[in-house]
Amino acid sequence: MTEDTALSASPRPEIGTVTLWELFRALREGWRDFTRAPMYGLFFSAFYVLCGAGLIYWGAGTFTWTLVLALGFPIFAPFAAVGLYEVSRRLEADEPLGWSSVLSVVWAERGRQLPWIGALLVIIFLFWSFFAHMSFAMFLGNMQLINITTSWDMFLTPHGMMLIAFQLLVGGLVALFTYSITVVSMPLLLDREIDFMTAMGFSIRTVLRNRVVMLLWAAIIAVTVLAAMVPMFLGLFLALPVLGHATWHIYRRALFTPL
Repeated sequence: MTEDTALSASPRPEIGTVTLWELFRALREGWRDFTRAPMYGLFFSAFYVLCGAGLIYWGAGTFTWTLVLALGFPIFAPFAAVGLYEVSRRLEADEPLGWSSVLSVVWAERGRQLPWIGALLVIIFLFWSFFAHMSFAMFLGNMQLINITTSWDMFLTPHGMMLIAFQLLVGGLVALFTYSITVVSMPLLLDREIDFMTAMGFSIRTVLRNRVVMLLWAAIIAVTVLAAMVPMFLGLFLALPVLGHATWHIYRRALFTPL
């Protein structure tokens, strides 16, 4: 979709059924897209790798850098994801690939609905940051201060284990909510002229309609990304492009325009 596209509202899509077979087929197609255009995948995934490395090497212990990188990530991450979706869209439509054409589409998204998704992700991040500090103070505030970078003993206490369980529970719910509002909405915003609230509504309904398959997809994303982060975030160069391309193909199966 280019800047020349008319801004009239697109026809409302209908939500289809995504099967387990289609999920694994989308993964294969995601790998195929990455191998057909690897430089684009490496380019857009580099954003995530550099942010992760920056949080470790520059942000650790430095409030200003941590805040800049952590707040900048949810603002710009959707644009990197859209770049992967656009590559898959062009490959699917047999349209020519070129850096200027792909990047121009990503750049054009700044004036459409995608920045609202980024702003919402910032709000979610700020909520989680506040919640993490609040829960730490609530469970461990009365304990003697210990440098957790050198000793994790406090987390082995009953209060520490309750803190971990509480944060895992709430963190899981926040992650599930974030996934539900973005998994379909971001490719939908690229593909059609639709407002971000409506797009998020379609995304949530798609997850509810295909809850088993979409929850499995969420688990695959979580496990794959965590594993890819272990070797100094370098695994993200492979994992993120494949997952991003596959998400486009899942979106194409989940939503369709009725004839």
